Amino acid sequence: MGQRIRWPRVLTPTYLSQIIKTQKNPLKALNIFNEAKSRYPNYYHNGPVYATMISILGTSGRLNEMRDVIEQMKEDSCECKDSVFVSVIKTYANAGLVDEAISLYKSIPRFNCVNWTESFNTMLQIMVKENRLEIAHRLFVESSCGWEVRSLVRALNLLMYALCQKSRSDLALQLFQEMDYQSCYPNRDSYAILMKGLCQDRRLHEATHLLYSMFWRISQKGNGEDIVVYRTLLDALCDAGKFEEAEEILGKILRKGLKAPKRCHSRLDLDQLSDGKDIESAKRMIHEALIKGSVPSLASYNAMAVDLYSEGKIDEADKVIIEMQVRGFKPTHSIFEAKVAALCKVSKVDEAIKVIEEDMVKVNCLPTAKVYNILLKNLCNVGNSTAILESLNKMSSKVGCTGDRDTYSILLEMLCGERRYLEASQLLEKMSIKSYWPCTNSYNSLIRGLCSIGRQYEAVMWLEDMISQGKLPEISVWNSLASLFCNSEKIKVSSETFSRLRSL
Repeated sequence: MGQRIRWPRVLTPTYLSQIIKTQKNPLKALNIFNEAKSRYPNYYHNGPVYATMISILGTSGRLNEMRDVIEQMKEDSCECKDSVFVSVIKTYANAGLVDEAISLYKSIPRFNCVNWTESFNTMLQIMVKENRLEIAHRLFVESSCGWEVRSLVRALNLLMYALCQKSRSDLALQLFQEMDYQSCYPNRDSYAILMKGLCQDRRLHEATHLLYSMFWRISQKGNGEDIVVYRTLLDALCDAGKFEEAEEILGKILRKGLKAPKRCHSRLDLDQLSDGKDIESAKRMIHEALIKGSVPSLASYNAMAVDLYSEGKIDEADKVIIEMQVRGFKPTHSIFEAKVAALCKVSKVDEAIKVIEEDMVKVNCLPTAKVYNILLKNLCNVGNSTAILESLNKMSSKVGCTGDRDTYSILLEMLCGERRYLEASQLLEKMSIKSYWPCTNSYNSLIRGLCSIGRQYEAVMWLEDMISQGKLPEISVWNSLASLFCNSEKIKVSSETFSRLRSL
């Protein structure tokens, strides 16, 4: 039997949100949501309570019911936030229903929503990821003139990124040059995306002119974060064997871009590398000149280290950390996050764990949930369930927080796949406390597995839990339970359990 709802004398949307959030069964939550209007004739749902109901249905995979609630929200014409549509668009995309996501986005003008900038950017991001650039362009053209989309810079950056990924940096450059006509001001990301695209396509002449435009548009105060964009061009010039040009441009960067003191303007001696045999050495010399030539700042060290780690240049990035500490700067969380990701990418998981447990603590930079989640995601990718369990426990005890829903769900599937059903059952207990309900397939796998090792009590407990959420077990689950109940040695216990099942 479900828990009775204690309805208040006067119902508010906030109180209703709290009630439906406590329901394990999304359909029960929906019934309560719908019942509220009939019980209280003067009550009206508002945007936040609609958002809560839509989120519950979307998270549990009840897409048909979610569509009905969205339609109801439109008919009620209550004010709703952009974030509701962002959530639903992502839910549709994750379910492979991209066309439905597009349809919802195009219908937003029929809702009482005054600003849908994030929905626009989310939709473009999905189109770029799905490689549907024509639709992305059409959506941009249709949405760029209205006042509901407040900023186009991020959208233009996304389109430039997509074009550069297609080796069409020439078109990305045209888009960049048209930013002024769109009343947009390019930011650092705009320059970084386009610079990388032009250099990958060997358009070094255009890349050099882009650098000069950067000097007078965003680098007038010598911002250290610009160092990453400068490095992209200088590395490309070295790869093309244009060492003299790289030296010349480095001098201009130090003077005009980084506003470096005159003592740092001395020229590099790259003559011995002009035969092109040691391009990487030339790059390292240039990187050191950029770091030492810039006005020392946390921003410049942070940008350079994160960028090097993202490219897998771990040793070189480590030197940047040493240099910044010598200059009196402490490595940031973002640097350690980038290092952990880089180490995991090359399967150096033990070293990544050492970074979290030793290196971060040494510099008084306490590990965060984010850095643990980066580690956990990578451990999930390599299928190391034992290391994931250990990291989750350390995360809980040292950081005071837990992994996200996806990490727990992946780990549960892995434990079932490895036939470690008791550990999977214990993990699901922790998930239940956090309201991280698994999918139907995970429940089926776990219950069948518990039956196979004779764990009758746990199997029925999770069956009850599954049904309480409105999820239906497969026939194979019932067959497994039936086989277990027919075991003559456990017939007494089985009859007691069967009585419990009859009450479900």
